Formats: sequence, structure tokens, C-alpha cells
Amino acid sequence: MRLSDIMAAAGLGGWAQAALVLFLLAFALLLVATLAPRRRAEFERTSRLPLGDDHPAPPRESSGDAA
Repeated sequence: MRLSDIMAAAGLGGWAQAALVLFLLAFALLLVATLAPRRRAEFERTSRLPLGDDHPAPPRESSGDAA
């Protein structure tokens, strides 16, 4: 008897379908929540953070290990 025969006889196919439906539902909800128009302003603000020079960081001190 092969493992595929045992798994087929176990009748677990319904669980795989339920897991797929739950995954697709969760993915759709996350996609809608991420791409909602009310979040556009937040994404615009955070996309400009690396370019902002409002609070420039001081230069690092070199440790002298570089050749």
C-alpha cells in the first residue's frame, strides 16, 4: 500500500479546499485593506521619508579598520 492510497482513503480533500478558500479570503481582505483609498496619503508620506532632510543624521565615526 502506497502513501498516496492511504491519503486518498483518509478523505482529507475537503480540508485542503477549505484551507484554499480561507487563504484566498484572507489575501483578498489584506489586498483591499492595503490598497484602500484612505491609505493613499499615508503611503505618500512614508514614501518620502528616505528623502527627507528634516533631521539629518550625524556622520558616522570611522573605526580605522578599513584599508
